[in-house]
Amino acid sequence: MNAPEKPLFIFEMANNHQGSVGHGKRIVRAMREVSLPYAGRYRFAVKFQYRDLDTFIHPGARGRADIKNVKRFEDTRLSPGEFARLLASVRESGFLAVCTPFDEVSAARMPEEGYDYVKIASCSFDDWPLLEAVAATRLPVIASAAGSGLETIRKVVSFFAHRRLPFALMHCVGEYPTPGDRLQMNQLDLFRREFPDVTVGFSTHEAPDSADPVKLAVAKGARIFEKHVGVPIDGAGLNAYSANPAQVGAWLAAADAAFAMCGGTGGRCAPGEREEADLAALRRGVFVKAERIAAGEELNAGNMYFAFPCRPGQLVSRDFSKYVRIAANRSLARDDAVMLADATVDASRQRMVTEYVSRIVLLLERSGVMVPIDSSCEISHHYGLERYPEIGLALIDCVNREYCKKILVLLPGQRHPSHRHVRKEETFLVVYGDLTVRYGDGERTMARGESMVMERSVPHSFYSANGCVFEEISSTHFAGDSFYENQDGFAVPRKTTVFLTRSMLDRRAPDDSRR
Repeated sequence: MNAPEKPLFIFEMANNHQGSVGHGKRIVRAMREVSLPYAGRYRFAVKFQYRDLDTFIHPGARGRADIKNVKRFEDTRLSPGEFARLLASVRESGFLAVCTPFDEVSAARMPEEGYDYVKIASCSFDDWPLLEAVAATRLPVIASAAGSGLETIRKVVSFFAHRRLPFALMHCVGEYPTPGDRLQMNQLDLFRREFPDVTVGFSTHEAPDSADPVKLAVAKGARIFEKHVGVPIDGAGLNAYSANPAQVGAWLAAADAAFAMCGGTGGRCAPGEREEADLAALRRGVFVKAERIAAGEELNAGNMYFAFPCRPGQLVSRDFSKYVRIAANRSLARDDAVMLADATVDASRQRMVTEYVSRIVLLLERSGVMVPIDSSCEISHHYGLERYPEIGLALIDCVNREYCKKILVLLPGQRHPSHRHVRKEETFLVVYGDLTVRYGDGERTMARGESMVMERSVPHSFYSANGCVFEEISSTHFAGDSFYENQDGFAVPRKTTVFLTRSMLDRRAPDDSRR
């Protein structure tokens, strides 16, 4: 039930069957008809309510019309055999089957009768004896949380998580019907934030002809939707929160339109052809500034310029960055539009940096080290990006005052050249992996939790066989205080700065604005 393939719409029959199997089947058929246009996009279910009335209602309350719902429950009683006939009609209509038990006897019937889900009503949300009986069914659970505090919700979520049962949490307001200004739709945001691994949904009791709430629920990430439904008959109209077939059809249409407007989830959406064309028409094209650009000559700020409008198939300004090399593959004259066919684009540096950032982030994730939000990460590639996996280091600045802290990352098999500092003293603490430090005439290999001090002016280099994340804690770092023993062959530039996002999971391309 976590991250279902398709959103689930539940038609809650409750007692709207009026104690008649025939009328209950009429409701099922009506729901089948209104849901057919959406059958390929969503899942649908019909829900019943079970109460073992002989034990559920106190002996002293039986037969009393002055107690709310007692008469309704008794007047609409169905036997297990009659419910079985209704359940068969649900299956024949291609629906999933859901049931809300209000007592332990009813819960025990769920697996025997073949239900797909158990639904917990808001009034039973923390009915612990009933929850134990529900858990014993081993069926996936959907629970409405109207009226429950956050700490109670946490306990219930934990209860089912510890029992390894699929669980979904429904926002619900237990007012029948619920006025619009009492719907509290922002609770869906709270549920998604507090329980990121739990599917959330919306159980609705607003006026049945109101379509806005389901649209908001879709936009806020709900993936299960429940609505009371029925079909009016002579002598028994629908209550103020149950929807007739026409209203259910409008409800589904509104939800479907909202899903269409919200679009895909799980990643950045791809632009459509029309969007691509409209944006392309507004971009600046690349034109020749020099008198002539020879075949094989690299395009740069000195020999080309950007101007609007661009032509179809032309190189545009966004094709240029510090990590991309573009060369003409034929002779070009002043003010010529540089077409894609006229140039050779080498984006290998861009791809290399993106790959290195991914590997660095992976080691940081594995280490569990706390990285400051939106940190800049300096990739040192002393002998060029191509040799970075062999010789290099990633360095994240955390703080640099009278004291200094950095997080350093070595990829598996990577080494960092020998160097020394005159003004600062350092302490290295291994957070993850293995670190070999060569210093002066000595060498030491450290594992997680080990540390060592590097005094001023002592030459030292790093190496990791399996990858390492370690912290450098030092006195103030000063620019120009790193002296390498041998700089022959050093690349220019030898550092690239990228940015790591809040979640440390965004393996973004390098930011061209810094180096």
